[in-house]
Amino acid sequence: MDSVLFMILLFPLLIPTSAKSETFSTRLSPLELGLKTEKLTHLHFYFHDTVTGPNPTAVRVAEAAVTNKSSTRFGLVMVIDDPLTVSPEVNSTVVGRAQGIYVGASQSEIAYSMVINFAFTEGKYKGSNLSLLGRNAIRSGVREMPIVGGSGVFRFARGYAQAKTYTSDLKTRNSIVEYNVYVFHY
Repeated sequence: MDSVLFMILLFPLLIPTSAKSETFSTRLSPLELGLKTEKLTHLHFYFHDTVTGPNPTAVRVAEAAVTNKSSTRFGLVMVIDDPLTVSPEVNSTVVGRAQGIYVGASQSEIAYSMVINFAFTEGKYKGSNLSLLGRNAIRSGVREMPIVGGSGVFRFARGYAQAKTYTSDLKTRNSIVEYNVYVFHY
């Protein structure tokens, strides 16, 4: 019996092991990734959401059944590729695109669940992105939504965006929204 117990205890030592064991996670110093001092950046731009006309930038891809005549647009799904400009004029300098979706998510008010990437195409932020994920109750004066990440210059970004409707045409549903975005990043 003792020899059986001895073999059971010795057997694992006889099995060859690999030279390097795998690990799921490793702690890193931010300096190892080239991360130095964290900065706070304020971005100001206008979001042009064009639903009608010859070149819409917001397209309805789904909506609730015809029997649901919701005044809040509950169930509506829009895909967007909206220009971001430095001023509210349509012919203003384009600095990026707002690309993503928004979904009518409330039965009691017009409020959208927004999943949007601000993809910057000009200036020192060209090639960088910020990701917004949040609730936008569009009839509120100023709406606040979280910035949950980013890439490029905005890698490890976190912060918030404030949206304020600049103009909105109730007939066409085209609108221009002013954004002030505050992000911490390295």
